[in-house]
Amino acid sequence: MTHPHPHDVHRRLSVAVQPVPKQDAEARKRNFDETYIGFDVNAAMVEASRCIQCPSAPCQEACPVSNDIPGAFSLLEVGDIIGAADKFRETSNLPEMCGRLCPQEKLCEGACVVGFAIRPGGQKEPPVTIGKLEAFATDYQRQQLEGYPMPRYLPKPTGRSVAAIGSGPASLAVAEQLALEGHAVTVYEFWPEPGGVLVYGIPNFKMRKSIVDEYIAHLEALGVKFVCNTYVGRDITIDDMLDGQHDALFLGTGAGVGNAMEIEGENLTGVHKATDFLVRGNLPPDQLPAHLREPLPKLTNVVVIGGGDTSMDCVRTAVRLGAEHVTLVYRRTENEMLGRGEERKNAREEGVEFAMLTLPTRIIGDEEGKVVSVELQKMELGEPDASGRRSPRAIKGSEYVVPADAVAIAIGYGADPLVPQTTSGIKSDRKALIQVDEGGRTSRPGVFAGGDNVNGADLVVTALADGRRAATAISAYVATLPPRRK
Repeated sequence: MTHPHPHDVHRRLSVAVQPVPKQDAEARKRNFDETYIGFDVNAAMVEASRCIQCPSAPCQEACPVSNDIPGAFSLLEVGDIIGAADKFRETSNLPEMCGRLCPQEKLCEGACVVGFAIRPGGQKEPPVTIGKLEAFATDYQRQQLEGYPMPRYLPKPTGRSVAAIGSGPASLAVAEQLALEGHAVTVYEFWPEPGGVLVYGIPNFKMRKSIVDEYIAHLEALGVKFVCNTYVGRDITIDDMLDGQHDALFLGTGAGVGNAMEIEGENLTGVHKATDFLVRGNLPPDQLPAHLREPLPKLTNVVVIGGGDTSMDCVRTAVRLGAEHVTLVYRRTENEMLGRGEERKNAREEGVEFAMLTLPTRIIGDEEGKVVSVELQKMELGEPDASGRRSPRAIKGSEYVVPADAVAIAIGYGADPLVPQTTSGIKSDRKALIQVDEGGRTSRPGVFAGGDNVNGADLVVTALADGRRAATAISAYVATLPPRRK
């Protein structure tokens, strides 16, 4: 690729960032449609032209799947939108999802030189809006093709069979990569529909479900089979699956076990784990297991506990369910919050109140065992610990009570211990995280793992990267096996 002349760099740096249209806050509070309307073709071409085509491409370095971002934008700026989409698909199975869900400000956009450059007049501009451009190009392509791009020819079947457990981003990447090589892939999922966290963890206002549905249909067209309502470790074990049924197996079970506060009142009616609150608020009953089918009652005062992206998903869902007062409670300050800045901004625009440096001490119920209020205590930050993070400590006598008819607890997730417990020969740590090498190989031959059940609760894109690496290792492994007996 030719790199821009210095004069061209100055010209590119003088182009102002293109605003990304989004729904007005008052309008979007009343619907579950995506908040961001996204770029049109002209704005996307202008925004792509802000990329100065750095020879070192720090954005690509910062991307867990190493997307060739400058390469995609050199095509996009001249109007080759399909070429740009294909460029993203060379390294990513889920570009339309990553474009919407990655914390770009900490990854590609955080490394973008355009955001650091000082212009001749001394003004600064934000980095190139990489994520929204990635989503735009790949959405445009799917609209043109009426679906995901298919290979010209389907590969010849290899006679090899691989199972993937869980149908989140890691397993879906494994399934697509292996199906494109001609392996038979069966994906087993606990929930009633495939998609894992992409369906059951991400609200519609961040990503519309049709994107996942189309991708699942694409995988089925490639020959991938999905078996839902199946809890591996209970309904069927990995030992059963590897006993002549499958040649290799990928564990992509994620980290779906919500952490508990362990305070008084946590078991009251109206106190929800974050995922239960989100799925009941965001999905129709027929997409849910029987015990979660009852829609949430009418809400007035909702308290959400936590400071990450899941807590933002909960408060923004509560607003759309018609709650009059929605309060986010977090024991540190905004500087320590792990979630995305744009999500906090969207939540504030929608009227969510933020109670920072505040800790829930107990949840209070009525005689019938229903939640009615939450006792909170003010905190202050102490000295920094070894990692430099300042720990909060309680301020004596600062307790106060707020009304609540629903409480959602969003304080992080752990891995499900069932698979390591029910599978012989798999090493895991005390948090039930599975131990793997750089190719995703576990301590048991033929069993691979990746994503949140290896890393702890992390990003869609890191799970995707793990899945792609594991697919390469699985392919190499099944090639060494003797032919299957007919």
